Amino acid sequence: MITESPAEVARAAATVVAERTGTPTHDIALVLGSGWGTAADLIGETVATVENTVVPGFTGAAVAGHTGTMRSVEVAGSGKRALVFGTRTHYYEGRGVRAVVHTIRTAAAAGCQTIVLTNGCGGLNPAWAPGTPVLIRDHINLTGESPIEGANFVDLTDLYTPRLRELAREVDPTLDEGVYVQFRGPHYETPAEVQMAKIIGGDLVGMSTTLEAIAAREAGLDVLGISLVTNAAAGISDTPLSHEEVIEAGRGAAARCGDLLAQIVGRL
Repeated sequence: MITESPAEVARAAATVVAERTGTPTHDIALVLGSGWGTAADLIGETVATVENTVVPGFTGAAVAGHTGTMRSVEVAGSGKRALVFGTRTHYYEGRGVRAVVHTIRTAAAAGCQTIVLTNGCGGLNPAWAPGTPVLIRDHINLTGESPIEGANFVDLTDLYTPRLRELAREVDPTLDEGVYVQFRGPHYETPAEVQMAKIIGGDLVGMSTTLEAIAAREAGLDVLGISLVTNAAAGISDTPLSHEEVIEAGRGAAARCGDLLAQIVGRL
């Protein structure tokens, strides 16, 4: 668990990132969730790769389908530099909320103005087949936690930047959008919990992203959230849930997701 000041640890991490990548600042950050791991290859040329374990506050990947490295990528045709995180710390790992959002605070300390948060999730809309990317319009945080400490009353209206969602739809007009609901995990949701999520306005269910998005807004970053529907949520179909299914759906959608991200990032 991170016990030092979050800002101090983020600044220390950003200093190491700058040294290891040879890049004083980055412009855009991407967090690649389950199913998105190969997308970075299509964004541009990887200039440097840094093992998470040499950067203060970071650990190796704890979940299959993630990679324990971060990359500095020169975005094709834009002259911008992206900091691409191949894994995230999930709330269910038990390392505390500060650790969960350390990636976000490091990205802000590294100079990023925009962050793209991706994840693999369960879909509540039967029309969203596995492999369908969906823009996150809003979220419901069911973790019972917040990354904001103290009397800092951050406005979460339009947390997921409308301008960035419009830009994404310019790239792919077929993109749907929905409300992402984060459960604590690591167990999958029960069919009754999925129905509850639907009743309160949810369209997508998963175990990440909302705490990161809140921390990004606190840090002043523009946020784009994209979920990859890797399976129908519990009770929506008769198929039992498995992480192997999540990984396989990600492989099948890798080309589409990578191309989508590359085009979006190129226009940011």
